[in-house]
Amino acid sequence: MQFIDRGKIFVRAGDGGNGKSSFRREKFVPKGGPDGGDGGKGGDVVLEVDENVNTLLNFRFNRRFTADKGGAGDVKKQFGRGGQDCVIKVPLGTLVKDADSGEILADLTRLGQRAIVAKGGRGGRGNAKFKSSSRRAPTFAEFGEPGESRELLLELKLLADVGLVGYPSVGKSSLIAAVSSARPEIADYHFTTLVPVLGVVSLGYEKSFVMADIPGLIEGAADGVGLGYDFLRHIERTKLILHIVDAASVDGRNPVDDFKKINVELKRYSEKLSARPQILVANKIDLPQAEENLPALEKLAAQEKIPFFKISAVSHENLDALKNFVGQRLEEIVPEVESVDAVKIFDMDKEDDPVIIERNDAAEFIVRNKNLEKIVAMTNFDDAEGLRRFQFIWRMKNLDALLKDRGIKEGTSVHIGGLEFEWHE
Repeated sequence: MQFIDRGKIFVRAGDGGNGKSSFRREKFVPKGGPDGGDGGKGGDVVLEVDENVNTLLNFRFNRRFTADKGGAGDVKKQFGRGGQDCVIKVPLGTLVKDADSGEILADLTRLGQRAIVAKGGRGGRGNAKFKSSSRRAPTFAEFGEPGESRELLLELKLLADVGLVGYPSVGKSSLIAAVSSARPEIADYHFTTLVPVLGVVSLGYEKSFVMADIPGLIEGAADGVGLGYDFLRHIERTKLILHIVDAASVDGRNPVDDFKKINVELKRYSEKLSARPQILVANKIDLPQAEENLPALEKLAAQEKIPFFKISAVSHENLDALKNFVGQRLEEIVPEVESVDAVKIFDMDKEDDPVIIERNDAAEFIVRNKNLEKIVAMTNFDDAEGLRRFQFIWRMKNLDALLKDRGIKEGTSVHIGGLEFEWHE
């Protein structure tokens, strides 16, 4: 099965339905009042963790997701229907970021967890909502509010209990194949494992743990060398690290130096990651060359105050002892509380929304204000009363004075959202 651990998608929530402008027209009811109903809310875009989804492969081919629009309001104050949400299934362990700002929007770490990543627009109000003691027969209604849209970056971090680290070709793939039902590709060349492989290690009835065979880490990985970032991202959530070294030095490297270099890379990438409990595992002890390096490795483990195991993944020597020790150690580790668990959704109605006035290349003025842009999108400028209401909001925000301060001249174009008009005193 192919493993895809990153993807970029575009999501658009549904626009709210338009409000209705109508008046009650029934026999024996002269001068019926406004009875236009509100539009329905647009559908949200929701990410949901699904146990049947294991990779981000689908997002290579399907990158645009749109929720339904809300229905329009109707006569007799009937509300429009709400738009259907667009639910996107993602695998457990998906980290969601805004593609423009890099802000983390959600960290999906539980089955069934849902995150709204784009909110549907609210329905426009019908003219019945604008009736008041001073305005007995309003003719205008609002258009629906536009739904939010954004580009998202999806990253998948493995949720394994144990992560295997070590230089390429030290025997990580052989180990996970020996202790689980996983069948990674195994060969005598570097970077045989190009994608993470998960294996479930059974310890008996109803006892097991998940082990991840992760692409080989080399010196310089924290700078992106080799498979650097891809590797380090996947071991961030493991509870325990099995640090595998080649006791036989088949490739001519010193296993003690290998251990130290890789720990330097882990620390450079993340202090938190480098503090994970480690077990030093000397592999390939079935080869005669291993005897020469074992004393130095035992001394290293004593200095680092970490457990030390001598194994052979090929001959299965000491594998049961290692599995049982890892299982017991995992039971002793208190799981960390995830620091990111909620969705941070951009709020179009937030209070911190200043009016910003800029100039474009044509010397025209551009007014930026989320609340004002929303009002522009929801106003029917073909209706005289709707236009007057917008002019009132314009005065309340003191926009004439702000534009004059920026040197606006008679007849200059002004842009707000999708609206362009000429400014006159």
